[in-house]
Amino acid sequence: MPDAHMSASFAASLSSSSSSSVLHLAVSGRVRHRFSRVGASQGGLKAFVLHKYKISPTGILFIQVVLIMIIVRFSKNLKTTDRSLYMGSLSRGFSLWSMKKDPDLESALSHNRRWIVNNQIKNIILRYPDQIVPVNFLQKKFKTLDLQGKALNWLNKYPCCFEVFQQNGERYCRLTKRMMFLVEEEESVKEGQEPVFAQRLAKILMMSLNKRLNVVKLDELKRSLGFPDDYLLRIVPKHPDIFRVVNHSGRKSALEVELVSWKPELAISHIEISARKQNIGPCFSCSLPLTWMKSWERFNEFNSTPYISPYADSIALVEGSKENEKRTVALVHELLSLTLWKKMSIIKLGHFKREFALPEKLNVLLLQNPAIFYVSNKYKSYTVLLREGYSGSELVHKDPLVIVKDKFGELMQEGLHEYNQRRHLLNLEKRKKKGILVPRSEKRKDKNAEMSEEEDQVGDQVGLFDPEERKRFYKILFDEDS
Repeated sequence: MPDAHMSASFAASLSSSSSSSVLHLAVSGRVRHRFSRVGASQGGLKAFVLHKYKISPTGILFIQVVLIMIIVRFSKNLKTTDRSLYMGSLSRGFSLWSMKKDPDLESALSHNRRWIVNNQIKNIILRYPDQIVPVNFLQKKFKTLDLQGKALNWLNKYPCCFEVFQQNGERYCRLTKRMMFLVEEEESVKEGQEPVFAQRLAKILMMSLNKRLNVVKLDELKRSLGFPDDYLLRIVPKHPDIFRVVNHSGRKSALEVELVSWKPELAISHIEISARKQNIGPCFSCSLPLTWMKSWERFNEFNSTPYISPYADSIALVEGSKENEKRTVALVHELLSLTLWKKMSIIKLGHFKREFALPEKLNVLLLQNPAIFYVSNKYKSYTVLLREGYSGSELVHKDPLVIVKDKFGELMQEGLHEYNQRRHLLNLEKRKKKGILVPRSEKRKDKNAEMSEEEDQVGDQVGLFDPEERKRFYKILFDEDS
């Protein structure tokens, strides 16, 4: 019982201290700054307690309960600003981690992340003169790609995609012949998809309040929607009956794409199209396990009210009403349906709050509808996925552009496999030369390390900032259900 005794003595020391000093420690100075950085996470609390008092997880749970009791009992002694800061930080952390993780969807994001990084490198190479880039130049770009380590090591992991060669004592990189073939195929598909891109752009403008959107903001969505970089020159001028580019202030940043005429045939949401095919009324679908009883109850209650199209006029809707919430969910659902991978950054969505009349606490609304949306914080970037768009970790319906991009992903994986095999054999050869026998278990560890090394280079989520630690903290602290 040493843990229980130590926990009790630690809690007693907290209780015996003056309420103002204990709570002031929790919300002010260096401690407040540190815990605000990690979102009042379990990682920070556990690391501090374990290091200082050597207490087991059971003891930590007891301490957490005592701390909550102290906060509730003596919070009146805090200044209003301090109390709201601390409780607000705690509630924000809980709201961000109240959704149970889906391994399949997390896996889909993992594969997609590696693809995004290599696609960005591909675009950098294509924009460079003669499509040959100095490796040192790519190294400078690594920070903007949220990568760590050496660019050369990353490029060597994908020999089927990138060819590294040396010239005049400097290393250069270019795309392989197989990669260039896929680039040409992708460009061909984009040309054939131009009418589809025009429809997507029109639908987005039709959902906006003023039927026009800033070009700078639209550029944030062009990758997700599959638009080519030069969509303003390639798509907009070809459809003068639908779009026009306006600039009311004369500033370059004020350039906007405006809807010229309403297209009734396009004002039909994905939900309504699916309902017509099934000969039923428009409603949302739920793919959650039946064991998620509370989520199913909330979903059925939400789905029992009439569906409100995101293309319908929303001026009459009262902010905060159930009707307005229904319309917002329908709008986010439609936006995600228009994207290639049925997902979008919540930060990017938040940039369109005014244009689409989205609520201030958009993340809360998304988390309140786990049957429809899945929210992930993989790679420290909050992303919302459309659950019905996925079957396991695979997309249900793949856009022609996604099919081409999947070929890029397959080529990328092929090169990564070759790299891992080659490196594994080299490591074995080195150990044999040194006379070191390699046990089978050690071989498996080496292989797993190679497979996970790439994940380690994309962002750094260890220690106090580990999201899994935060989720475990809130699960224990608030005893949340699935």
